[in-house]
Formats: sequence, C-alpha cells, structure tokens
Amino acid sequence: MVRLILAIVSTLLVEAALVVVMLWGLPELGVRISLPGLIALMVAWGAYAVVSYRISSRVLRQRPLLSLPDMVGSKGEVVTSLVSEGLVRIKGELWIAKSESGEMKLGDKVVVVGQDSLKLLVRPD
Repeated sequence: MVRLILAIVSTLLVEAALVVVMLWGLPELGVRISLPGLIALMVAWGAYAVVSYRISSRVLRQRPLLSLPDMVGSKGEVVTSLVSEGLVRIKGELWIAKSESGEMKLGDKVVVVGQDSLKLLVRPD
C-alpha cells in the first residue's frame, strides 16, 4: 500500500513539474504548446506510470531464487546449442549451462542435475 501511495505522489509531482516547464519554461525559449497538447502529454505520462507500476509490482511479487542448489530438478529449454556449454532458459531466466550428456540442440527440454561454479549442469528431460 505504501508503494502505491509513493507511486501516485511521485507521478503527480512529475506531472506538476512538466506543467511548470511547459507553461513557464518553454515559452521563455519561444516554444508554445497548446492546452490540448499539454493534456495529451499528461494523460500519456499517467498511462505510462500506471503500466510501469503494474509491471514492477508483478516482478516484485515473484518468488526469488535462493541459491543455485535450489535449481536442481528445475526444468527448462535450450536457448543456444549446448556443445560443451551454452544458454538455457529456466523459470524465465537465462543461465549458462553445461551438458552432462553431450550435444543438445536449440529447443531441447532439459532438467538441472547440479552445478559447476556458477554454471548449471543439465541433462535431457
């Protein structure tokens, strides 16, 4: 709730600052913006603020991964060919992975079986 209130207050402050710049700052430089243009700008900025708030709220609600060992047993998909190592997508994140069972092609399904430093060890699922 506090985050929502802060988001609303900060958006209103930014919009007030834009109004001040548009009404007093730009005319000093010889640039004039009509009232409908100013209203359109404020509506667009408000829409941007709502969309960015919703996206960031969704991201903040995701359960974070605690550590690499927690990844064992997770399933994913190969993003770049795994000859010796490559990229896999697991739980929406890209990870560098090593194949335990030889070459794997783009789109193959994998399961995490361990880790090697900061790389995941995977095998076909």
